[in-house]
Amino acid sequence: MHHHRTPTPGTRTARSAATLLLAAAAALTGCERGSSNGSGESAATADGCPAVRARAEDAVGRAERTDVPWNGPTTGPRAVPRRTLVFVAQTMTNPGVAGAAGGVREAARVIGWNVRVIDGGGTPAGIQAAMSEALALRPSGIVIGGFDPNSTSQQVARAKTADIPLVGWHAVASPGPSEQPPLFTNVTTRVEEVARISAQWVIADSGGNAGAVVFTDASIPFAKRKSELIRDELATCRGVRLLSYQNIPIPDASSRTPREVSSLLSRFQDRWTHSVAINDLYFADAAPAFRAAGRKGSGPPFNIGAGDGDPSAFQRIDSRQYQAATVPEPLSLQGWQIVDEFNRAFAGSPASGYVAPVHITTAGNSEGATTWNPSGYQEAYRRIWGR
Repeated sequence: MHHHRTPTPGTRTARSAATLLLAAAAALTGCERGSSNGSGESAATADGCPAVRARAEDAVGRAERTDVPWNGPTTGPRAVPRRTLVFVAQTMTNPGVAGAAGGVREAARVIGWNVRVIDGGGTPAGIQAAMSEALALRPSGIVIGGFDPNSTSQQVARAKTADIPLVGWHAVASPGPSEQPPLFTNVTTRVEEVARISAQWVIADSGGNAGAVVFTDASIPFAKRKSELIRDELATCRGVRLLSYQNIPIPDASSRTPREVSSLLSRFQDRWTHSVAINDLYFADAAPAFRAAGRKGSGPPFNIGAGDGDPSAFQRIDSRQYQAATVPEPLSLQGWQIVDEFNRAFAGSPASGYVAPVHITTAGNSEGATTWNPSGYQEAYRRIWGR
């Protein structure tokens, strides 16, 4: 069932070439996507989905590269002096939010600005209070750090009236400027790309034959959409069966995930080969149940997190403890990008339009790191700012 754990780029390319030949052969014989091949067995079950799998392996090979050259902005306004930012955090216990805040602090030191972080504590009332406190400080700009600006619409309206630009981090579903809510720009990867590559990893990793489980939190529109996109992409391969679509709200994950995983293991046993979760944290919570069932940390099931890539996920991947891969957000880079976007706002320039590329981290390419960022971003921003 499971052939190739941590292919080097070379084997990945060789496999892709072989798969492309297979795909071409399949297309010529007309047995692609389950048409009958005379034996009464559909080709879909025999070798999954050759053409889809070849595309998936190619995409995954590109996403696993670690030597990606900087493809972000190289020009922009010089550093605007003496500015103050307030980073309003959804909660600093969320590693994604904390990582982005850390990047903002680091970049602000370089550009010569002051930063204050106010923790919303993860509750609607706490986030509203944090936004009110941020406005009272009369800063040059405010970061909406990982929460829906519509949940603080009064404060957002006051910021607009006071001409205080807002930059979001994962604040709305899409990257780039937003008119409603009014954000100078929103810094995030594209959910469509993150969803697609995590599903393609399952297709490539399984050789087009998998029994998959998807974990989501349907109460968060962004997460629900991500998991629906994952499900749709998995469905492009006839050899991949979706065994279960698990809706576990993130606040209940630690109590419910172990129970659900035990029940899935007893229901599907060896048919469950792969999982995709909208956030790595589900695998932290699943580990005790896998362990109790006597499953090896190195899998199966082979698990990929389609989002954030917090340090504990890197540690699980590196030590092969119930997680094989993650699609991490480049949190440090995104913090630097936030500072650069504010600099553009203060200088009267438009937003940069930059969106970081998707990346897959595995034990084969992590090199023991606990974060991932494309190389060259600090040098590029320093050159732009003249710092």
